[in-house]
Amino acid sequence: MASILVLEDEDSVNRGIEFSLSREGYEVSSAKCIQEGWELFLAHPFEMIICDINLPDGNGLDFIRKVREKSNVYIICLTALDQEFDQVMGYEAGADDYVTKPFSLSVLLLKVNVFFKRTEKKRAELLESGEWSFSIDEMTAKRRDSEENIEFTKNEWKMLKLFLDNPKQILSKNQILQGIFDLDGEFVDENTVAVNIRRLREKIEENPGKPEYIRNVRGLGYIWNKECIKR
Repeated sequence: MASILVLEDEDSVNRGIEFSLSREGYEVSSAKCIQEGWELFLAHPFEMIICDINLPDGNGLDFIRKVREKSNVYIICLTALDQEFDQVMGYEAGADDYVTKPFSLSVLLLKVNVFFKRTEKKRAELLESGEWSFSIDEMTAKRRDSEENIEFTKNEWKMLKLFLDNPKQILSKNQILQGIFDLDGEFVDENTVAVNIRRLREKIEENPGKPEYIRNVRGLGYIWNKECIKR
């Protein structure tokens, strides 16, 4: 369940947003001033903030700037001013989108739902195994304790994807050849498998000489020796 912080001082608007979002299945926390909103922000890992600009104890833009120093949480501004300058100021402060008052709750809900649907799709394209997170679309991998993305050649990725799709299953050299390389009509031999296995190990194994992920099963083939979880 996605969590949203609503920072809006007008009681009827605050209650209307909270009710509508809760009815959609979101977990909503509401605040009516910057101090209250900041305390909630520090206490909870919100996935979205809906923030008014004119608040009783300060400017919502200052709150957004403060949030941006700590988080990349998605932020939608609520503003009663319909001028390009105010929109630009919101984006410069760190907001991702805005809604101009008076606004339709259905329009706000549409923006919220579109964002979370996009986020869910992105998450579904991530696959975790052991200490690694694999981005299917980007053909990259990242170790949990690192910010560095590891890239792969076309053949390396095709082989890696075959293993990730079949974790804990022994794949023979012929299965790998037929399932990956022959699809392109390329002439390859068994040595091609060994070469790409070695390259993959050099990129993902902490000790390629003693692999934990791509294990050799003598006389049978290779196995991805970790569970895989889609996120």
